[in-house]
Amino acid sequence: MAGNSGSGRPGLIDRRALVSTLDRAAGRKVTMISAPAGSGKTSLLRAWSAGPGRTRRIASLTVPPRHHDTQLFWLGLLGAVRAAAGTVDETDTPTATPNFDGRAMVDRMLAELAGIDGPVVFVIDDLHELEAPDAFEQLTALLTNLPPHAHAVLAARRDPPLRLQQLRLAGELAEIRSAHMRFTESETREFLAASGLSLPADAAALLHERTEGWAAGLRLAALSLAEHPDPGRFVAEFSGTDRTVAEYLIAEMLERQPADVQRLLLRTSVLDRVNGELADLLTESPGSERILLELEDANAFVVALDPQRTWFRYHHLFSGLLRLELRRTLPGQIPILHTRAAHWFARHGHIAEAIGHLQAAGAWTEAARLLTDHALSLTLDGQAGTIRALLRSFPNGCGSDAPELALVYAIADLDQLRLDQAAAHLRIVRAHAATTPPQRRHRLELAVTALELLLARLHGHFDGVFEQVGSLLSAITGPSTADVALGNDLRAVALLNLGVTEAWSLRLRDSERHLLEGAALAQEIGRPYLEVACRAQLGFSSTGASFTLARERCRAALASAARHGWDDQPVIAPALATLAGVQVWTGEFDEGQRWLDRARRATQAGSEPGIRLLLHLTAGMLSAARGQQRRALAEFQAAGQVEAGMFGEHALGARVAGCVVATQARLGMPAAARSTLATITEKRSATGEIRTAVAAIHLADDDPAAARRALRDVLDGTAEVNHDFTRIEAHLLDALAGRALGDDRAAVAALERALELAEPERLILPFALTGAGELLKSLPRQDTAHAALIADILDAVRGDTPSRAAARPAESLSPTELRLLRYLPTNLTRPEIAQELSVSVNTVNTHIRNIYAKLGATDRSTAVQRGRELRLLGGTGITTRGPSELRIRG
Repeated sequence: MAGNSGSGRPGLIDRRALVSTLDRAAGRKVTMISAPAGSGKTSLLRAWSAGPGRTRRIASLTVPPRHHDTQLFWLGLLGAVRAAAGTVDETDTPTATPNFDGRAMVDRMLAELAGIDGPVVFVIDDLHELEAPDAFEQLTALLTNLPPHAHAVLAARRDPPLRLQQLRLAGELAEIRSAHMRFTESETREFLAASGLSLPADAAALLHERTEGWAAGLRLAALSLAEHPDPGRFVAEFSGTDRTVAEYLIAEMLERQPADVQRLLLRTSVLDRVNGELADLLTESPGSERILLELEDANAFVVALDPQRTWFRYHHLFSGLLRLELRRTLPGQIPILHTRAAHWFARHGHIAEAIGHLQAAGAWTEAARLLTDHALSLTLDGQAGTIRALLRSFPNGCGSDAPELALVYAIADLDQLRLDQAAAHLRIVRAHAATTPPQRRHRLELAVTALELLLARLHGHFDGVFEQVGSLLSAITGPSTADVALGNDLRAVALLNLGVTEAWSLRLRDSERHLLEGAALAQEIGRPYLEVACRAQLGFSSTGASFTLARERCRAALASAARHGWDDQPVIAPALATLAGVQVWTGEFDEGQRWLDRARRATQAGSEPGIRLLLHLTAGMLSAARGQQRRALAEFQAAGQVEAGMFGEHALGARVAGCVVATQARLGMPAAARSTLATITEKRSATGEIRTAVAAIHLADDDPAAARRALRDVLDGTAEVNHDFTRIEAHLLDALAGRALGDDRAAVAALERALELAEPERLILPFALTGAGELLKSLPRQDTAHAALIADILDAVRGDTPSRAAARPAESLSPTELRLLRYLPTNLTRPEIAQELSVSVNTVNTHIRNIYAKLGATDRSTAVQRGRELRLLGGTGITTRGPSELRIRG
């Protein structure tokens, strides 16, 4: 087989021409090696990687057989690149998640590659084993956008479904095909000599002709020739159809091995991977690990899968031949071997492999039961793709013989947000549970109740969640729960669902308590995904207490998610959405946009309706604050459509409806606003959010007196509101009405009350939404205690455009202002910048206003852009993950 002659292994030759081809190809973005099985692709890659003078970093990934899981493929590639770059951190190991966003992973891979100094190559071998169509689309995006110092080498038996036409046209794709991989006649002679075989020239030429330079065929032939009494006759008879050749080689090669080796090879051929202990079990004899090591050392179709050489696989061609011979000689043993392997894998916690072997044994009922018992756990371990592949492996009609499988189908449906199908499957399982023994019935009913709880939450049926959660928690803590691990999993899931539902019902204190309890339990039982899920939701629950606390908890959740590789997954979307909302409400519009964009990327793979509603609402408020009223209206209406699809009312629904009405009024669409108003329920119409929207209609109609009447219940506290934001908005609208009526004293008093309510959290958004910021310009600064807040509001709502600002000459910044300018490219808030600089927030606010004025900037991003144009900031800046955790960003 092709390889590096310096490897010290017999039978390997140095294929210098192919190695040189790979060297030359490294100057392009991608090299594709496409050739049939056994062509020497892997050996060539090893020889090239180990060649002398290699200065590039090389990351290698071999795709396992029949690999269905896109997420595990990407995590493997990411881990290989990190290992090659020397950036592996045991505390920051990417972990699988049930909700996976391939596009975000591509961005992450590109960032990892861009951050590596010097040339880097990643090699993907056996790419044909990847059976996940979406992975190829994502891989295409990665390959076409590689940084200049990165190079990819792909090896497969056939062309993978990658769209690389642009790379080919641009000359960035090097291709090595089967014609290149074939041994020449001289290489065949060199290979035979390296294997210790001496054949006449005509026999060597005939062997080359019969094998057509196929490396695996030459290798198989050499193994048999070494012991064959008549090499010439062997070469002459080395021909036939694929089946004939396979049977002949099995007989000639396998039967010449010692009996114990034959027994091991045949009996372990049912496995995709094997170790010594498992081989001992299937052969019913000790010493298997020694045999595997010897076979691997002899290049006898055995490949080590790990550096410690504890797990092995057989060459794919050889494995197929062995299985063919096993079917021929020991057909009755095949189900027994699969069953033994399944039980071994199950005992050692490799549940997916255990289920696969039970399916291969035809033990469908046992496979269904094992999958049912572990489907929730597999999902929480990020193996949703594996679950779907296992479900597809069951024969049609198996569900009638194993109705418990409906539970697994329900889990898969919920993961894909197929809620109606999930409900139907849960009804099947609940009916079946009633026919099972008591202990089994209790276990199934617990699982069904937990999934019905999630189903109710995803449907927005919040009353249903509250009705079910109590009975589930009681059942879990009852004396009949035998499986402690399952009980803990379900309790943590229940607390998560309860906390989320309470959050969307604005029962924020209860939500905070239950999410903290759920996070602590998840940490205790070793369920990091559940812990991150609870902590991601905790940020929103904390907004009722303090925006500062909400920020801290969101960032803590993001840090925890990043340690597991989930910082761009749907599980962290609630924290991202909450951060976006907090930044928008406090007037940090550019930062809000950045977090909003991240949240939307994290939810591309799907998200529950509550998060989608929050994202649309936040996006609408941001657009409205920037004066983009039509875009804002579209976002608010999209949020309303999300709520319309829920079974119940979302507590933010009143704000959404109020925003739709108020925005229609501000767009000069009073008839549409009144039409929308007519569709709102009587109960919701009495809320402060709708009363302020009615006031906005009256102000648009030039009827300030009617606006004041609409606001009366909000201002006196009679109307229910979901946040002080609404009261601030009401006072601002009252101030606008007072000014319109010529009641300046009342207008000033209303403004002061709005500022007083806004001051603790520095809420700037209501001033931008209502247009009341203009009133502040005429408010005497010396007569108010809120001068700093007023300055921030005016900074946020001022009308200068970036292009006009960039045209102004820049005045000199003081040393302190220059120092503070370096913090503006970061995600630090003003209080956090003040903490870093050990000054007060008011001092930071004063300096930022001076920076804006001197640079002619309108906001942080414009100031940063202007600073870079004037070379006050370089191409790098300070970024942070939180206060006092500074690092340099390129």
